Amino acid sequence: MKPKLPTAPPATMNPLPATALAAHLAYLKLGHIAEHHAALAQEAAAAPWSHLEFLQRLLDGECAARQQRAVERRVRAARFPVRKTLDQFRWDWPKKINQLQVQHLFRLGFIAQKTNVIFAGGVGLGKSHLAAALGYAACQHGHTVLFTTAVDAINNLVAAQAAHRLKAELNRYLAPAVLILDSC
Repeated sequence: MKPKLPTAPPATMNPLPATALAAHLAYLKLGHIAEHHAALAQEAAAAPWSHLEFLQRLLDGECAARQQRAVERRVRAARFPVRKTLDQFRWDWPKKINQLQVQHLFRLGFIAQKTNVIFAGGVGLGKSHLAAALGYAACQHGHTVLFTTAVDAINNLVAAQAAHRLKAELNRYLAPAVLILDSC
């Protein structure tokens, strides 16, 4: 005797109830799709979009949301005292700064080349601003960053050495792609 195979539900029935869909989206951690699929489905029906276009837009939104959350996690982990960007920098003070050279740093080529960037100058010239902005740009482009003061780093390393955990503490400073040691 052959087992009876299930038949497809009639076209008028919804094969996946809304609660099951919500459960699947929650299980797969597709929060953006769970939040926006109904509104986007209405927009797709009105447009009308193909199934693939509807799916593409759902996935585009999910990917963008995940990328944004990843950037926010990297920024939090970097421990910036204040978020700074290059757009906020005042180029009229100091007057001797090489704007093109600084802007070139924001292409982040120094990360791939594993080279150092050092901002040197007097107090109040914008070194900390540029360093934080460079770190923030690195976070935006998927790099890990740690922002700390040189004094805090030294104090943490001395304390770690006294507690016989220097190697672990050194790894905390060596792990990020970009380590910013501010002189403040």
